[in-house]
Amino acid sequence: MSDTLTLSAETRDRVGKGASRALRREGRVPAVIYGNKEEPTGIHVSEKELMRLLMTGHFMNSVVMIDAGGKAVRTLPKDVAFDPVSDRPVHADFLRISEHTKVHVQVPIVFDEAGSPGIKRGGVLNIVRHELELVVDAAEIPDEVHISLAGLDVGASLHISAVTLPKGAEPAITDRDFTIATIVAPSSLKSEEGDNETPAQGE
Repeated sequence: MSDTLTLSAETRDRVGKGASRALRREGRVPAVIYGNKEEPTGIHVSEKELMRLLMTGHFMNSVVMIDAGGKAVRTLPKDVAFDPVSDRPVHADFLRISEHTKVHVQVPIVFDEAGSPGIKRGGVLNIVRHELELVVDAAEIPDEVHISLAGLDVGASLHISAVTLPKGAEPAITDRDFTIATIVAPSSLKSEEGDNETPAQGE
């Protein structure tokens, strides 16, 4: 389960491009906390601290407790905008949530290739989705989803219906049995099969 992260913040009274630029010059990133039927709250956070959390690799699917003016607010990061030139964060959005709110998160997939005859034969894992969009309790967000490829041969496709999700998690996409990965034949295997084909009459 993802750890709960903490981030210190200060509320901001002034909004607009000029105020935001002034904050960024001071090493601060403008941000907003919204949702949960409450008014949006303008805040600013330390750029260095925000970057540290971003570097954890699971910032976007972790609960972040924001301490704004002595009041801790439970949030889920929804978006971080970056400067296209400097790649520095310029704005962040946080969704205010309750402890057991059902949230949509993108969770990384880890594939276990052990027990796959297709991989053993030299097949190549073609990953269609590197992450799964899940609906899950905010207190039970998984760090990653482990998916076994056991029993899958060359030409096999792995669909969401064959995946055992963490307890309490559901796929956000429910209208189709989407593909997560396929096992394709390596080029060497394809060329061998081509060489073994009988030439057509007259060739």
